[in-house]
Amino acid sequence: MTIHTKPIHLPTIDFSRFYGGPAEREGFIKDLTRILHDHGFFYLTGHGVPQSLIDDVLATSKRFFALPEADKLAIEMVKSPHFRGYNRAGYERTRGEQDWREQLDINTEGASVEAGPETPWNRLYGPNQWPEALPELKPLLLRYQEEVTRIGIDVLKAIALSLGQPENAFAEIYEPSPSQLLKIIRYPGREAAGSDQGVGAHKDGGFVTVLLQDTTPGLRIRTEEGVWIEAPPVPGTFIINSGELLELATNGFVRADVHDVVTPPAGTERFSVAFFLGARYDATIPVIPLPDELKRGERGVTVDPLNPIFREVGINHLKSRLRSHPDVAARHHPDLLHLLEKPVKA
Repeated sequence: MTIHTKPIHLPTIDFSRFYGGPAEREGFIKDLTRILHDHGFFYLTGHGVPQSLIDDVLATSKRFFALPEADKLAIEMVKSPHFRGYNRAGYERTRGEQDWREQLDINTEGASVEAGPETPWNRLYGPNQWPEALPELKPLLLRYQEEVTRIGIDVLKAIALSLGQPENAFAEIYEPSPSQLLKIIRYPGREAAGSDQGVGAHKDGGFVTVLLQDTTPGLRIRTEEGVWIEAPPVPGTFIINSGELLELATNGFVRADVHDVVTPPAGTERFSVAFFLGARYDATIPVIPLPDELKRGERGVTVDPLNPIFREVGINHLKSRLRSHPDVAARHHPDLLHLLEKPVKA
């Protein structure tokens, strides 16, 4: 395995260029097209999220993880059929192996929706679980979720333009209710973890991910050539990466790159906040007609027997949650476990 360890490896994009004059916007779109094909990962500046909000989210997340275990377990994910709530380190799995991180998962705040045989993904809709011991967390994370949703949708508009499409090309499969999965995450140091796997190698399942890192490194990305590069925290930036839905929509012109997180050294801990913008659960991902000069760069959809990708958004997201959280699946959805055996649809 080859690993690059230079201080900064990924390209940096100033998002304010997207809102600039015609020439500046055109240059931004051209740069983005190249980056999406080469990496699918980049640092984003000029995003417009107040630093005070970012600081508040990180500080309050640390206060949540510092709560007594009983307060966190009061909203343990296994109590929610909608895969919302707190997970202890080792309770989420990637490719069958334990991820050594504790986290709180929320999604779009709402009511439960009746699910039928043809709409099993409706089980994903429902209320979040919030800690009574930290009431300020709910309004803060919902405000932050709104901000990163704005970023995610604007980035998706820029991506559409970079692919030679109208900027609202993806709107019909995310409006009026995109998936808004948000995780606050703590990685304990190596002396408290069961392995070096903070999170195992995987691809993200949505359109785009908006990742906020605190100060401790650990994120790595695998290139098309199989080289692992590190993506350390850079103050004032988010890391943006493309997910499986864009790989499907572009027949592999845009790759959902494999990445992981390494457990931090003993005596340290790592905090991050990850937001995953996805499509509506009832949507199906089409293949968009790329211009000829881009179509030549299509590489096809990755086929991984351990992680099949489906064009049906709801099934794609549901199988990911069932696989990642076997305790929730066993308690609430044993009748859906057959979905994990569904063949790949290209």
